[in-house]
Amino acid sequence: MNRLPQDLVSKILTKLPVKELSKCKSICKSWLDLITNPYFITNYYIIYNIKQEHLFVIRRPFLCGLKTYISILSWNLNVRSGSDYLASELLNPPYEYNSDHKYWTEIMGPCNGIYFLEGNPNVLMNPSLREFMVLCQSHFTLPNGFYSFTEYYGFGYDSKSDDYKVVVLKDLWLKENDERENGYWNCELYSFNSNSWRKIDVEKLPLPFDIYGSSRIYTFVKNCYHWWGFVDSNIGDVVLAFNMVDEMFRKIKVPKIEYLNRSSEFECECFKTLVPFDECDTIGVIVYPVRGLEKWFDVWVMKDYWDEGSWIKLYSVGPVPVIYKLVGFYGSNRFLWKGSNERLVLYEGENDNIRYLQVYGKYDSIRAARYMESLVSLQRGNESSRRCFSCSLVPDPLLNPGE
Repeated sequence: MNRLPQDLVSKILTKLPVKELSKCKSICKSWLDLITNPYFITNYYIIYNIKQEHLFVIRRPFLCGLKTYISILSWNLNVRSGSDYLASELLNPPYEYNSDHKYWTEIMGPCNGIYFLEGNPNVLMNPSLREFMVLCQSHFTLPNGFYSFTEYYGFGYDSKSDDYKVVVLKDLWLKENDERENGYWNCELYSFNSNSWRKIDVEKLPLPFDIYGSSRIYTFVKNCYHWWGFVDSNIGDVVLAFNMVDEMFRKIKVPKIEYLNRSSEFECECFKTLVPFDECDTIGVIVYPVRGLEKWFDVWVMKDYWDEGSWIKLYSVGPVPVIYKLVGFYGSNRFLWKGSNERLVLYEGENDNIRYLQVYGKYDSIRAARYMESLVSLQRGNESSRRCFSCSLVPDPLLNPGE
């Protein structure tokens, strides 16, 4: 092995999953130095995941209780459609966070293989390394006389300071009359490096705007996290972007995007969900009707991220039968839906292939994102303020291949 060129050893090791690479660190010092080298860590994330097809999923499988299952799913790539056999492994959080009172409702990521889970508590995870870190609580209070009804989170990476950040926008309502004061927001930012929260000056917000709660798919592109928003009947829809590097907000104009009923050619009630286009390094919007057992999905994209005039309708897919709600999207044509029976469905638009994955989530709890193997660790130094734990990995007892 000592005679092998270093670049050849590197190419061989990038083909191994993180679990095996962790063992390889103990082989010799040169391998340890190679695997922990920042260049190898970055290169590994790009190369290893090119041909991998796995999902990172959260769900509440039971009718009672809030307990959330966190799992990694894989399937038989040789089966082209129908009900695919799944391999599913559960990531069990530490005991104190593995109860009906601890739960998660949204996935954000992957961002260099790191995921943010919104819930009680908010956490960062690297499932490849089985790392689970609880975010500290913000000590800020809302302005006197106000309460917050909804919180809108964003998660991303600051490449300039090598920092992972979580931003949260809170809409403020007057306690006196239960009315929302137009354009009134509170904004806070969590830094992984400092393990602390701080206020973001609300004067940086490009008011006015509102945020649509239906836009819940992780959309981090060009150093920016994005939310689908609305201004008023005159201006219409916008995209609100927050840059994780310079910590500035920006409003991105979008054209009038409506959904036309395929049979009547009239506009109908629709969902508009903001999504990332990983292969194009830009953002898009998926538009589909709220009602109906068969749906068409119109896919719009901003071809040039910096050009607000470059929005085009890229393609449409459908009709797709008995599909209810979009819960994930990755690449440029892989859709993750929640079926009418609350089963997770993967639709591959390129070859019109539907995979009915045997995973279920009650009460609209199922969320899914692409799973990416990563060597980026959440453990930095010996800082006692970080609550970073190890997760155990066990087979999914609820998966029933014969169902």
